[in-house]
Amino acid sequence: WSATPACCSRASNTSSRAKPRISPSSTPPPTRSDTALGDWYVNRLVVDRRPLLLLASVSSLLPIVVPARDVRRLPDYLPGLVAARLTRLGIAPRTIALETRAMSPVTIGATLDRSVVGIMVDFAKCLPFYLDPGQWDDRMLPVVEDKLAETPCYAGRSGAHTVFPVVKAPELLRAKWE
Repeated sequence: WSATPACCSRASNTSSRAKPRISPSSTPPPTRSDTALGDWYVNRLVVDRRPLLLLASVSSLLPIVVPARDVRRLPDYLPGLVAARLTRLGIAPRTIALETRAMSPVTIGATLDRSVVGIMVDFAKCLPFYLDPGQWDDRMLPVVEDKLAETPCYAGRSGAHTVFPVVKAPELLRAKWE
């Protein structure tokens, strides 16, 4: 899934098996979010026989890892997940409020940037190395998010184009809201 916050918040399924639930004639053209962090892509995965959701911001690649509970209501609680993640990142409450307010309403849509899906695959492959089988619980997930956020993304590009989510997210938020 990918979720897009903003004036046209959108979520889209990144699975190739997923079928659209809305007929093409009633589907609005895809739009990109106008929030600082952009669209949010979401994928369900299983680690140690426990279902998790891995979310990533398109613009910053900032990851969020949460238990896969009540997934149908994800559009309702996505802004809260983002607010909690930004709080742990040390972002100012005013900036968080502006970003999450701009996310509403959250809608479901098609994936627009397949390169982010590739980054999410890399993040998903890292998760089992950070979560010892049978030795972790939900309290470990923020620690895993922090480790993933320190991962260099697009590392094959020149140094100036390599993205470190832990650095990029605050930069984008400051540029948009401060």
